[in-house]
Amino acid sequence: MLERRGPCRPFGLRTVLATAGAMLVAAAAVTPAAAASPTPSPAAIGGAQLSGHGVLVNYPSGSVARLPKIKASAWVIADAGTGQVLAAKDPHGWYRPASTLKVLTAISLIPALNPNAMVVASKQATTVSPNIVGLLAGHSYKVSDLFTALLTISANDAAMALAQATGSLSQGMSVINAEARHLQADDTVAVTPNGLDAPGQHTSAYDLALFARQGLQMPAFLKYDQTTSAQFRISKKKSVGLWNQNSLLATYPGALGGKIGWTGAAGATYVGMARRHGVTLIVALLQCPALTEINAGKSLLNWGFSVDGKVRPVGTLVGPLQPPAPAPASARPAVADQRADRAQSVGSGPSVLAAAGFSCLALLAAGIGFAYSRRRSRS
Repeated sequence: MLERRGPCRPFGLRTVLATAGAMLVAAAAVTPAAAASPTPSPAAIGGAQLSGHGVLVNYPSGSVARLPKIKASAWVIADAGTGQVLAAKDPHGWYRPASTLKVLTAISLIPALNPNAMVVASKQATTVSPNIVGLLAGHSYKVSDLFTALLTISANDAAMALAQATGSLSQGMSVINAEARHLQADDTVAVTPNGLDAPGQHTSAYDLALFARQGLQMPAFLKYDQTTSAQFRISKKKSVGLWNQNSLLATYPGALGGKIGWTGAAGATYVGMARRHGVTLIVALLQCPALTEINAGKSLLNWGFSVDGKVRPVGTLVGPLQPPAPAPASARPAVADQRADRAQSVGSGPSVLAAAGFSCLALLAAGIGFAYSRRRSRS
């Protein structure tokens, strides 16, 4: 629960998608956990070539470096600036995300929560296993400290506390899934805020790249994600040290951040970002052998920097959905104007027409995505 020491930030337009997110969570509860790729859509998001399962690359006629051998079931290497996907393997295949899902949790909840607010840890948050940072039930924690723990040491209890700070765990999961729909990350259904395995939870390498690209545009996310070490106060008498698990930050020139993940079912997962000579690349990998994910990410980043601008992309990272523009004032009925004026006088924000239009669009998109996902077979 959120202690009344600081207000939550207003969610803004994109959270009208929260209802669609709640529908997806409910549907996921009766869907088996996805571990491998289903049959892809013939019209995959980001381009038709991205519907393939195997390694996808368009080498030019001239001589360029060949892709390194990567032991992962799925991966993507993309240019964050242009959105070009330089190469990929099974980019839209569904896999368990493990803690890479915390990137989505962070980019969803950072805009929703006041970083200075205090969160009272619930019993549910403190008993998640493994809990990692060691929150104590009934104790208060600063939102910004919880985000630091989330992205440095992958604190599962911090993820739960942050999701509950929206009002409830179910509301937090709705916000998280709404952000996935907003980013057009339609391979993703989040059931837990920390990425621990759950029935019906899945993502794709393509979607992880979308999450990373969004994170690169959020200074607060980068601040938390790039923290190399910090102290976290558990209680008045106890503090613990936080050290960033993403060794890319310390070992790869130009590293900007990222997130590692691991569960027995998911294997090792990873998303990383780096910038060299004005070019920013994103790498995402799923289902890697243990302790190989960061080195595999480095190999793909090295290849990407050497060929960026030399290979024809296999697809693109799409941008977020945009809400429909509000109708011109002259086209709105007088009654609608009066209602909008009254709503804005109590701090409602966007016009009723814009919010309603975007809500309908979101629900329609979610319904189509749900029906479509039910048709996809899982290998």
